[in-house]
Parts: sequence; structure tokens; C-alpha cells
Amino acid sequence: MPAPKIISSLSELSTAYNAIICDVWGVLHNGETPFAGADEALLAFRQAGGKVLLLSNAPRPAATVKARLDEIGVRGDAYDGILTSGDAARSLLEERGALGQTCFHLGPDKDADLVAGINIEFCDMEAADFILFSGLYDDSVETPDDYKDAIATWLAHGKQLVCANPDRLVQVGDKVIYCSGAVAEVYENSGGEVIWLGKPYPAVYQRAQLILAQMLGLDAADVRALAIGDGPKTDIPGAANAGIDALFITGGLAGAMGRAMETPEDIAEVLAEENTHAAFAQRHLAW
Repeated sequence: MPAPKIISSLSELSTAYNAIICDVWGVLHNGETPFAGADEALLAFRQAGGKVLLLSNAPRPAATVKARLDEIGVRGDAYDGILTSGDAARSLLEERGALGQTCFHLGPDKDADLVAGINIEFCDMEAADFILFSGLYDDSVETPDDYKDAIATWLAHGKQLVCANPDRLVQVGDKVIYCSGAVAEVYENSGGEVIWLGKPYPAVYQRAQLILAQMLGLDAADVRALAIGDGPKTDIPGAANAGIDALFITGGLAGAMGRAMETPEDIAEVLAEENTHAAFAQRHLAW
């Protein structure tokens, strides 16, 4: 895999792209506080004429994500729109509800907005047509091992699992916690059927590019997008598979896990473990 070019400023790339697809958690904030200068870098790109779409694997609607960004102090003029895997999950629920299907939702109370107002019947697991999995009940302490018995039960009933957050891990402050993707991966590797919503899967990038084309008033083919993310399993391979140049933020998740990434070769090695690569790298997003 080719080694990325390490940059010190997003401005070095600004004239080559007219749009940015930017991850949220790990790029703009660490789950608790914003990374200094990251939102200002996106604002500067917008002021130069570009469009910015935030693309998040959060299992919540865009409006909920925006409210959280406002709450922790990420400036609202740094982006033009938000697209989440929660939005995709709500669309799926509406479609299946119209077909008369039933759903069992597994997730914490903080994901209540994901299913609010959806016209679908929710029921217990045994009676449901499929399972919507948005997150671990207590991600501050639980791991995939805590779901071994549940996974065995899902397999025994042949349940399809819809994963509303494909992230396996995420940084929260100075900790790294598990997301629903880590459990869904175990289920899939055990023979279960998983529908993955969000990054790195192609559908969300196709939708993102269409949204950006509308924002720019251009044909989709004329969108020159740069993807920015810190996820070696999600953001970077998703962009690469979609044919989009990527800027890998090394001070996010991989940095929080203690990976040494001082040189382009260090970074290339981390990404090669996921069979992917990035065109550029920066420790934290800055203009």
C-alpha cells in the first residue's frame, strides 16, 4: 500500500477539492470535547467555496447529532449538512413497517430518537422479523463477550441483524469503548446474517455524493470530494472503495489505542492491516 503524504494544513489540499465528507467522532470531537481548530478548518474550507457534509456512523438521526455537536461546542457554521447511519436505519424501518414486518430493538436509552415516531411494530426478539441493534446497553463496561449468550439465541432463531452503527470501537475522552459493530461482526463470523448501515459500505457514500452534488449545483461526476476520518476499518476503506481520496486523522481512534504513527511508513502499516490506504494524513484536522 502506498504511504500517505503527511500534511500540516488542510489548506494545502483545498484547491484540489470542492467538497468534503467528514467523520464526526474522532475528527471533530473525542466524544466529550471538540478538537481545537478542527471545526475552524472546515469553516475555512466552506468560506473558500467548498461544501462540507458530516458523515457519521452514529445510530441516531442527524438532528440528534447536530444537537450534541451544539451542546459540546462544535460550531454549526463548519458544515452544510449531516448524514448518519441512524438516518439510513430509520428509512429501513419505515420501508419494512410498510411491508408489515416487526422489529426487536436492542440498544441503550440514549438511542431512543432512532426509533421515535417510526410506523413499525416493535416486539420481543422471538416474535420479531429482524433485530435492530444500535448499541451495547452499557458501553462503558460491556464488551462483545457479554453478548455471547444473546448471539447464540439469535443464531438459534435465524434472526437477521440490522447494525445501525458499524463502528467496532470509538474514543470517548481518554477511553476506547465498543460499539454495536463489534458485536455484529462476531454474529456475522458465527454465521448470522447482518445488514450493515453506514461506513464503510457503498450505499452511504453514493448518497453522500448525491447530496454534495445538489449542494454544489453540479452533476455527481463533477464533485471532487475529500473524505476525512480516523477509522481504519470504516472511514478510510469506505472512501477508498468509493474512489474518494482520504485524509487519515491519526490522532483519533488509532492514536487513542497507542499506535505509533510518526512517519508515512508507520501510517501505511496501520492502514495496510485493514487492506486500505489514504492519500494524506494529519494528526488532528487543522487549516
